[in-house]
Amino acid sequence: MFSDNKRNKTMSETSSGQPNRIEKSTKIKGDIESDADFRIDGRLEGTIKTTGKVIIGKEGKIIGKVECTNADIEGNFSGELYVSQLLALKSTAIIDGDVTVSKLAVEPGATFNAACNMQGKAGFAKKAPKHNDAKEIAQAKS
Repeated sequence: MFSDNKRNKTMSETSSGQPNRIEKSTKIKGDIESDADFRIDGRLEGTIKTTGKVIIGKEGKIIGKVECTNADIEGNFSGELYVSQLLALKSTAIIDGDVTVSKLAVEPGATFNAACNMQGKAGFAKKAPKHNDAKEIAQAKS
């Protein structure tokens, strides 16, 4: 009746590591790789690659590339977004760029100015080609 199994799991309990936070007053330029969840309330210019969940808060902004399992976006994102499971866009979200996702949930009021590619889980097994891999793509087609 009072089992721990039935309570809601927090961010840190659903990933394999501790959650990471980029606070409002923080600005980061660079690339981040982790197995943990991320919450961004500040600004990031670069890449986040994680097997966890990425949350962009209302004040958060990412310019660059994100690869993750799940994402909840309330703030701004501009760039390439790869979400292997669920992308949830809240009413305050502003998205510009290219999005590849398995499942998409959009609340009324969200701004979604992106090219969207819907793929099942099998589609993510084959990594999406990078823009600078034009030679490899041309060779593969030959």
